[in-house]
Amino acid sequence: MERSWFGWRKAKQGGGGGAGGGGGEREEEDQAKVVVDGSGIRELVEDREAFGMFAETKFRQLDADGDGRLSVRELQPAVADIGASLGLPAQGSSPNADHIYSEAMSEFTHGHGNQEGVSRAEFQEVLSDILLGMAAGLKKDPIVILRIDGEDLRDFVSSPRYEPAVAAIFSQVGSEDAPLRQCLLAAVQQLGVDHGMPPAADPWVVENVVEPALQQLSADELEQPASRDVFFEQLKKLLGSVAEQLQERHVIVAHTENTFDGSGVRRLLGNKFELDKLLDSVWRDVPAEHKKKAPKDKEHLRVALDKMADAASLPPHGAVAQVDAVVDEALKVADAGDGKAVQEGEFKKLLTEVLGAVMLRLSGEPIFFSTSTVVHEPLSSSSALLPSLAVASPPSE
Repeated sequence: MERSWFGWRKAKQGGGGGAGGGGGEREEEDQAKVVVDGSGIRELVEDREAFGMFAETKFRQLDADGDGRLSVRELQPAVADIGASLGLPAQGSSPNADHIYSEAMSEFTHGHGNQEGVSRAEFQEVLSDILLGMAAGLKKDPIVILRIDGEDLRDFVSSPRYEPAVAAIFSQVGSEDAPLRQCLLAAVQQLGVDHGMPPAADPWVVENVVEPALQQLSADELEQPASRDVFFEQLKKLLGSVAEQLQERHVIVAHTENTFDGSGVRRLLGNKFELDKLLDSVWRDVPAEHKKKAPKDKEHLRVALDKMADAASLPPHGAVAQVDAVVDEALKVADAGDGKAVQEGEFKKLLTEVLGAVMLRLSGEPIFFSTSTVVHEPLSSSSALLPSLAVASPPSE
């Protein structure tokens, strides 16, 4: 199996698609599932010669005017790619996440804006820190790269769990007035990689897998209201056709999942040395002018909490809406929004109280979060800094 800068490249497949043909079970399993755990990033950064060449190449790609220094404008694609790698929405589309982009830019410019630009040495140093941070995150929460080829979908349709799952789906998407096509499209979007189905909302999957499969069904019947029996019958036919499409055109999916149950927060709160060190760090990062005004403001506390998120095993703000809601509620509980100025001790006490409220809420009601993203060929608009996790392979080859 080839290895990319991020630790994986889809295994090259021998002739002939689908399951069955030569190779042992282990080889087939290795080709169908790859775990991205950050080891490739660590290997790259620790190889001084290779990383130096890598950083130099990326620097030249970003240095549009060729002056040997990177301006804030030239660094913007790099910062955008860092946000995408963290799972954040695009810069400018979420005010709650924009401060993370600002922090990433500040790392490159050392918080001094764009006076003279970023040198090669500064760029390489910060890039190393960022990649090692991402490697640590992947070690803790690996990404699984799956090759979906229709076999798992066939197994699901023939398994005892198929009918109960479809009955539950019909209760959500079925309607006496809704046409069968609408119900079927909604149903396939309810299925995930654990059923052997790639993300059915992805435009590539819709165009190349779902729509061709729908064309195998009766066009007239698709426009008729969907009764329960008809829905069950036609969905099974549709999934059979989808499996055939997937056998011909395998889809590569990057899948992550995590359960936020407060255990990381509990561990942090239980380690006084680490907690105090982290609280000292976030207090130092509060701008001096704000320390004299209103560091109790919710936004300042939210930024501080975001800097503590990794140590508390929480996602960055803006990445998981359900966790954001828990944090927002905890800020209310801690009465952390009156805008009054506070001293260092009270600021740290408030942060600790908010973390405690988050821990209690998550321990009582854990949040499960998963994402499945189709791996496409790199787009021409993608950043020049970080190689995407979805490298070099189109959805099917």
